[in-house]
Amino acid sequence: MRCPFCGNADTQVKDSRPTEDNASIRRRRFCPSCGSRFTTFERIQLRELTVVKKTGQRVPFDRDKLMRSILISTRKRPVEHERIERMVSGIVRRLESLGESEIQSSVIGEMVMDALSNLDQVAYVRFASVYRNFREARDFETFVGELSGGDSDT
Repeated sequence: MRCPFCGNADTQVKDSRPTEDNASIRRRRFCPSCGSRFTTFERIQLRELTVVKKTGQRVPFDRDKLMRSILISTRKRPVEHERIERMVSGIVRRLESLGESEIQSSVIGEMVMDALSNLDQVAYVRFASVYRNFREARDFETFVGELSGGDSDT
């Protein structure tokens, strides 16, 4: 593993342990060249996944991109990072267990929407506003009205 501080290719593992959800291994590393310490995570990858976008473009699945989009929707919300990490790991496991190497982006979006609706309603609406491409305030009103069972007075 290359040191992110000095670029030295020879780093040493000082400690390894599973993460809380047992989905990955957390490794504390030490660089003998510059003396820096850093952490890496090792995850099991069952298969290479490809995302098929609405345009037909195919791109490799990126767990970090999924995590970033969820972190944006949960920003400044009272949601623990551990819960987000477990949610992302669960989505990735579900995607891998589908048995398909190519997955439509809409399938991923719906999985995220479903998971966020159970995690935090504000984050759910934020994600939906981007995912469903809300263009005006009326789109928000309609969506929130559907969430509350159609009890909206508008």
